[in-house]
Amino acid sequence: MKIGIVGAGICGLTAAWNLSKAGYEVTIYERDLQPGGLASGFRQPEWDYSVEKFYHHFFTSDKSLLALVKDLGMEDLISIKRPKSVMFHRGKFYPFDSIPAAILYPGLGYGINKIRFGFVGLYLRLFNRWQTLEKYTAKEWMIKYAGESVYRTMWEPMMVGKFGERYADQVNMAWLWARLYSRTTQLGTFRGGFQHFFDLFQERLEKEGVTFRFGAQVNNIAQNQTGGWRITADGEGTDFDKVLVTTSPQSLPKIAPEIGEHFLEKLKELKSLGAVVLVLSLKRPVSPDGYYWYNLPKDQGFPFLALVEHTNFVSSEYFNGETIIYAGDYLEPGHENFSLSKEALVQKLIPGLQRINPEFQEDWILESWKFSTPYAQPIPFVNHSQNIPPFTGPLPGFYFASMSQVYPWDRGTNYSVELANRVSSVIQS
Repeated sequence: MKIGIVGAGICGLTAAWNLSKAGYEVTIYERDLQPGGLASGFRQPEWDYSVEKFYHHFFTSDKSLLALVKDLGMEDLISIKRPKSVMFHRGKFYPFDSIPAAILYPGLGYGINKIRFGFVGLYLRLFNRWQTLEKYTAKEWMIKYAGESVYRTMWEPMMVGKFGERYADQVNMAWLWARLYSRTTQLGTFRGGFQHFFDLFQERLEKEGVTFRFGAQVNNIAQNQTGGWRITADGEGTDFDKVLVTTSPQSLPKIAPEIGEHFLEKLKELKSLGAVVLVLSLKRPVSPDGYYWYNLPKDQGFPFLALVEHTNFVSSEYFNGETIIYAGDYLEPGHENFSLSKEALVQKLIPGLQRINPEFQEDWILESWKFSTPYAQPIPFVNHSQNIPPFTGPLPGFYFASMSQVYPWDRGTNYSVELANRVSSVIQS
């Protein structure tokens, strides 16, 4: 049986791995020239490792991803470390990468606030019935149980930074629970970078007989006369028995308008934010204290949601001694940062870098790169589980899997692998 997969992100690659092992003949279409999707990377000639276009790491609790790596026999690629994360409060940055550090964080104040924060954090780490939480917004649940002061100080800046003022108050509590329940302070990456892992994954899939069509822009997906499906890419049509699409919900109606009006209308109702990321290579480090992740409150003048000093996680020795930093943000697709040049974004970033390190000068910058995508962060409203689209469309042999279906978990490579495992089982049933 022939299966066509649209998208060579980790979901598409994992589905291809599962299906090829089960005896299916698989072809993957990818408009980019390499595998990896949103976790793909790039590498300068003088670098030993690649750098992700959109900053990525995984957690030691990411069982699905780690099981895939083991299945592929690539455990030697895994590197686990515990980099430092910090929060901003009254002009200074404070550690925020463990429960003791969070309790000591001065933004919480004293007394009852710290006690309520600690008990709520412990409760959410032990609680696993997330379905009962999605009927509340994160704002109303946290204010009720952690207190308004704790919410305003700790969670509101993150929610506004992540979802913007328009959506921050509408995100449900199950989403916030998932971030607190599943994440670890130890982080993982791949030796050589995520792209190195994806390139090896591609080679392994090709040995299993999987065909890749890179640089292929899929224009249309429609049923053929035999009841199967035809994928047309760059004017060339190929027939398959079944099709799996792993693109965004917003792009599916454009390439598969015949899937069914009701199904496509459900997809259009899903809301999401895009992402803009600026990657810089520098002559010297920004962080004077070796911090990896800076949580930045945009309401206090910082131009981005997060500053990530990648070389405080992966040594600069793999990047020709250069310091690699990311400045990332989730934004509505119409935001001006999507259309600004990388040079203009650098100028917006510099004042923020100088607040972190007053010695920073523009001539520290060796090179910069801008990456953006209109689909990066699904928005989970109250009772969002009722809005999740099924894997199967109204017509037989058509399947859909995207980030919007990993709920209540946040988007990430682990949950894309889990998603691929689930949809692969449905395809084979």
